[in-house]
Amino acid sequence: MAHLLLVEDDSTFSKLLSNFLGKHGHQVKVCTNIKDAKEALSGKNNSDGPYEVLMLDYRLPDGNSVDFLKIIRNEGIRIPAFIMTSFHDVRTAVTAMQIGAFDYITKPVNPEELLMVLREALNRGEEVSEIKVEQKTKVNAKMEKQALEFIEGKSAISKQLYEYVRLVSPTDMSVIIQGESGTGKEHVAKSIHRLSKRSNGPFVAIDCGSLSKELAASELFGHKKGAFTGALQDKIGQFEAADGGTLFLDEIGNLGYDVQIKLLRALQERIIVPIGSTQQVKVDVRLIAATNEDLMTSAANGDFREDLYHRLNEFKIEVPPLRRRGEDIGIFIQHFVEKANQELGRNVRELSKEVMDVFNKYDWPGNLRELNNVIKRLVLLSKEEVATLSALPAEMITAMEDQQKPSGSDLKALQETHEKEMIEKVLQEVRYNKSKAAKLLNIDRKTLYYKIEKYHIE
Repeated sequence: MAHLLLVEDDSTFSKLLSNFLGKHGHQVKVCTNIKDAKEALSGKNNSDGPYEVLMLDYRLPDGNSVDFLKIIRNEGIRIPAFIMTSFHDVRTAVTAMQIGAFDYITKPVNPEELLMVLREALNRGEEVSEIKVEQKTKVNAKMEKQALEFIEGKSAISKQLYEYVRLVSPTDMSVIIQGESGTGKEHVAKSIHRLSKRSNGPFVAIDCGSLSKELAASELFGHKKGAFTGALQDKIGQFEAADGGTLFLDEIGNLGYDVQIKLLRALQERIIVPIGSTQQVKVDVRLIAATNEDLMTSAANGDFREDLYHRLNEFKIEVPPLRRRGEDIGIFIQHFVEKANQELGRNVRELSKEVMDVFNKYDWPGNLRELNNVIKRLVLLSKEEVATLSALPAEMITAMEDQQKPSGSDLKALQETHEKEMIEKVLQEVRYNKSKAAKLLNIDRKTLYYKIEKYHIE
C-alpha cells in the first residue's frame, strides 16, 4: 500500500480517482488547493507517515502545479510527482519535468495508464536514496543497461551528433550538452561515459532543477554531522560518489550563484570541502553538464558565472529536437514499441497508417520523452498486434480530423500558423525583448531565435 497525495479541485473526479486507487490498495489524501497541499506536506496533520507520490492537477484555484513544484523542490521535498493535464497543456507538463516532475498524463485519465505511471513513480521513489561509494558497481551496471537501450538514429543530423560523441569521449574534456527538454541529453552523457576511459568508474547523474538552493551544496559536496539543521549524520557528496568516473549535472543553469563558485573551485583544483568540515577531499571527476538554456546568454545577463561557463565549455554538443530528425522518427517509434511491449507484456507489432500520419505531422514539443510516453500509452491500450487511433489521446484525433477539413491546410501547417501568431503576439507585448518572450513562451532563447528565423518574423 502506498500513501498518496492527490491535489485536485474537481471533487467528482478526485472522489472517483481516490476510490479507484483505494480499491488497488492505496491510501489517498485529497487536497483541493495548493494551500492545503502545503499544509499536508508539512506533516502537521498527517499521522500516517510521509507521502510517497504526489498527483497534481495542473490548474488549481490558487495557482498551478508547476509553481507549486518549484516551491517544494526549493524546500528540499523530493517526493516523486506527476502532473495530470489536458493534451493542450503538454508543453506546460514538459516545463514541469524540467523542474523535477517525474512524468505527466493527459486527461481524461485512463485507469491502466494511471496505475502504470503510479507504479513507475513509486519505483523511482525507492531509487532516490543517496548514492554511496559502495554502490558504484550497481549504479554503473544500471547505466550500461540504459545506454545499450538507447539508439542513435540514421539521419545526417544524428550521425553528426554521435560523431561528436565519439570524438570527445576518449578525452577528459568537460562537455556542455545543450538541447530542448526531452531530447535525450542524459543518454548522450551516458554514451560519452560508456565510450570514455572512465567507463569502469561510476556515472552519477544529478537533476539540478530538483535541488533546493539550501541543500544543493550538501548534495554535491557532502556535509558533516551537525553542519546545519537537519544534518543528523555525515553525508558523502555526489562528487565523491563519482570519483574516478563521470558526474552529470542536468539543468546546471538552476544552480545558485554561491554553489557555482564552489563548483568552479572543485573543477579547477580537483578538491572539495564538505559543508561543516575543514578537511579537503581530493576528487578525480569528469564533469558533463546539460542545459536547455543558452548559458552564454545567461552569463552575459549575470545569471550564470562567466568563468564557470568557460571552464565547462571545453566542448559543446547540440542535441537536435525531434521535429528536426524526421528521418529517424520511424526508428525511434520501433525502438519505443519494442521497449513498451517488453515492459507491459504486450505484443504490438506495428502502428496503423492513420497513427503514423498523426505522428509524422505532430511537432512533439516534449521530444523523445513525449514520444516514448505516448507510445507506452498506445501499447498499453492496444489489445491487438496493430495499434490504432482508438488508443491515442482524443485530442490528437481531433487535430487529425481538423487537418482533413476542406481548408486544405495540414496539421503541421495549422500548428505552425498558430505558433507564429503566438510568438508575434508575445514579442509585441514585451516590446521585442527576446529574453522575456522566451520565458513567457516556456522555451529557451536559442529556440526562440530559431523560430523567429524559421517564420521570418520581423
